Amino acid sequence: MSKPDIIIRSVDTHERAAWELLWKGYQTFYEVALSDEVTAATWARLHDPREPMFLLGAYVNGTLAGIVHYLFHRSCWTIADYCYLQDLFVAETARNLGLGRALIEAVEREARAAGASRVYWLTKEDNTTARALYDRLAERSGFIQYRKLF
Repeated sequence: MSKPDIIIRSVDTHERAAWELLWKGYQTFYEVALSDEVTAATWARLHDPREPMFLLGAYVNGTLAGIVHYLFHRSCWTIADYCYLQDLFVAETARNLGLGRALIEAVEREARAAGASRVYWLTKEDNTTARALYDRLAERSGFIQYRKLF
């Protein structure tokens, strides 16, 4: 069996349908359903050079099989921006190929190149498969997230 050709790169504007399949898969995994309006706004922001939001894709033999969204924001704790890796998803058929690791490492490279002081992300406590990878790539902060939705 030959090793698949894996490429990490920006997802072009003409690839919305492929991105949206993964975006919907991510929502299904987290048991949420975002409106078409939110999806359209997210896609537009990810491609607007005035926005601090970005999108990378993991391609396996030319097919988009994983996505990561990330953004930069200010912090009161450092001069440099933080990089928040907001969403990471790999298609079920492409798991165990190293795409999650490759996408996280690509965001880290982008964050370092942008002069960010850190990259960080969140996951659900019961996401044990992802946490096994995350525990090898980064340290847990020890913080617990609280939120109020409006």
